[in-house]
Amino acid sequence: MGRLFGTDGVRGVANADLTAELALGLSVAAAHVLGEAGGFEGHRPVAVVGRDPRASGEFLEAAVVAGLASAGVDVLRVGVLPTPAVAYLTGVLGADLGVMLSASHNAMPDNGIKFFARGGHKLADELENAIEARYTEYTAYAACAGERGEGAGWARPTGAGVGRVRSYDEGFDQYVAHLIGVLPNRLDGLKVVLDEAHGAAARVSPEAFARAGAEVITIGAEPDGLNINDGCGSTHLGLLRAAVVQHGADLGIAHDGDADRCLAVDHTGAEVDGDQILAVLALAMRERGALRSDTVVATVMSNLGFKLAMEREGLEFVQTAVGDRYVLEAMKEHGYALGGEQSGHVIILDHATTGDGTLTGLMLAARIASTGRTLADLAAVMERLPQVLINVPDVDKSRVGTSAELASAVAEAERELGSTGRVLLRPSGTEPLVRVMVEAADIDQARSVGGRLADVVKSSLG
Repeated sequence: MGRLFGTDGVRGVANADLTAELALGLSVAAAHVLGEAGGFEGHRPVAVVGRDPRASGEFLEAAVVAGLASAGVDVLRVGVLPTPAVAYLTGVLGADLGVMLSASHNAMPDNGIKFFARGGHKLADELENAIEARYTEYTAYAACAGERGEGAGWARPTGAGVGRVRSYDEGFDQYVAHLIGVLPNRLDGLKVVLDEAHGAAARVSPEAFARAGAEVITIGAEPDGLNINDGCGSTHLGLLRAAVVQHGADLGIAHDGDADRCLAVDHTGAEVDGDQILAVLALAMRERGALRSDTVVATVMSNLGFKLAMEREGLEFVQTAVGDRYVLEAMKEHGYALGGEQSGHVIILDHATTGDGTLTGLMLAARIASTGRTLADLAAVMERLPQVLINVPDVDKSRVGTSAELASAVAEAERELGSTGRVLLRPSGTEPLVRVMVEAADIDQARSVGGRLADVVKSSLG
């Protein structure tokens, strides 16, 4: 069995890769591992469980709840809520762990399981590895008919020791109240179009923006379990662009299926990506004295234009590996307040333990309302350099760092681009492919260099 956990939990096609049996076993394993790590002894552990609207989330939630309760964990079912809401409630309710069922921006047939530790924090690699190891033990002992597995630490509670399960409907209002409570100013006078991707924020986000004073128009806000991310949301901005222009809105906000990311469009329908949102929020936070150490954290995939803009504005820029978990690790280690990814995962650490698309959108709208400037004007603080991303499939991605031929080609490309561009080769975390990213002063040069490098990747690693 390969590693179950990817860059953001366990994902796969629901009922094929991600089965009810796997969900149940992982939940039992997580209860045991997090219990040992977090010290459940002496009190009855509690878990918060939420999901996005996917049809498969219904049976997977039942499996997760069954696994947790069978391990002696009391379960609070919060229903359909965004990932950051589950993380927030895990923390504010003092729960011992949280579980979110979602495959984020993936298509409807997929689903996933994310675990949160006490406080609503994502798990470190070591804890994920320990859960996988314990899951392997669990499946081995569960296969033995009549065995309880006491010898492997799998004693099962009985009688009053089993976990109890109840719905926790108060979570919706608690989360919305939290979002409104941390805004620096109201949104009165703004007209906002929200694309909810028929996902987990279909109720939360419109409610939060409306309570904050905005005039709200929604699209993609009628989830039926089958239409999540289908031609809408942060991966398909066409409908949002058209709606913003049609309604004469000040801005548009797009979420993904679990609403942990946010992309935007300005009043003209032009896209404002995660790098630009980070830049706008960084200046706003510095102005309020909330940008600790005048530092922003982003990944190596951030546009070079973002780095240049931060330097011009006198802000420090810390780079991490790709993945919001690595951004978060750097933020927590050094006490930074703001970080994120070009894809729209933005972490405002004073108010969230993970990327929060609704919070990000509210903060962006608050900046527009407080300054009276358009989003297009605010986002112009950085100029996006032309960027080309080419996926090269069916190659041995493990040799990216050892191929002499590839290293020579990259060095030649970097000499050609000079200080006005850069090259990044990144093996995919989940597929047998290598991503070739090239930035340059103009798009033709980026395409030319990217195409040549992609050919070398194919010939040297294929």
